[in-house]
Amino acid sequence: MIQTLFGSVEQEPTLLERLKSGVEKTRAGLVSRLEDALAGKKEIDADLLDELEYTLISADIGVNTTNEILERIRQQVNRKLVGDAAELRGLIQQHLLEILQSTEGPIPHVDEPPAVVMVVGVNGAGKTTSIGKLAHRYKAEGRTVLLCAADTFRAAAIEQLEIWGERTATEVVRQKPGADPSAVLFDAVHAARARKTDYVIVDTAGRLQTKANLMAELEKMRRTAGRVIPGAPHEVLLVLDATTGQNGLEQARRFTETSGVTGIILAKLDGTAKGGVVIAIARELNLPIRYVGIGEKIEDLLPFDPEKFIQSLFEK
Repeated sequence: MIQTLFGSVEQEPTLLERLKSGVEKTRAGLVSRLEDALAGKKEIDADLLDELEYTLISADIGVNTTNEILERIRQQVNRKLVGDAAELRGLIQQHLLEILQSTEGPIPHVDEPPAVVMVVGVNGAGKTTSIGKLAHRYKAEGRTVLLCAADTFRAAAIEQLEIWGERTATEVVRQKPGADPSAVLFDAVHAARARKTDYVIVDTAGRLQTKANLMAELEKMRRTAGRVIPGAPHEVLLVLDATTGQNGLEQARRFTETSGVTGIILAKLDGTAKGGVVIAIARELNLPIRYVGIGEKIEDLLPFDPEKFIQSLFEK
């Protein structure tokens, strides 16, 4: 079952197969290299550990996580719990799964609509595209959706969101470019409550995490949503571009500090061999990955399942 803000829906039967195609480059960059490093090796020595370290860091799993894994291997070897290099693949697989499972925060339950989902992120991360795909996903679950064009700093951003509104047959609440984003959000949430719409998805300005005034605007929007709907926003999803690797971690840290991020949408996972950043995000930020983008099609936004993600990497 897939958890949503309004409860559970049936799991997609092809989720694993679609994930496997989406992480093909990461599998080649991580698991294939791991297997090459371990092939024919019996003894677990310093050279093998150095090779494993290089492989894990190259896949953007992160220095801290890599050190954790290597330390666990050393402890297991010292305690004679593992003596064959061939066993290391399973040990690494298990550790990565444990990290992802430890950050699986429960999705907040909304008893009465609308559920307000704010989507934040820097320019170029795939934010507007992810919003369109998210609207499609919610509607496929039988829910009603309203899009809020609160990125009023760029006229093109409003137009882009309206294009996705047309593609998904979803109404967009907008004002003129330059309008107060919180005022647009106020209108959208009021409209959704009056119509008993299930979801309001809020597009925010693609802002650099260093722009203090823009980050303050996000906080103002959060307060506005909460005044209209107690408990809103129910989710604040940060869109990160998987192809940026470790750079995305610093973005995530700053957004988490200022905008109360509750989960991650990792876009463009299919376009990188550094999908190990999924692990780094979970380990460093203790934030759940909610969705992953695995392609250009409207249905190519998948709910994230730690077991299936690790399975798609390590299984043929």
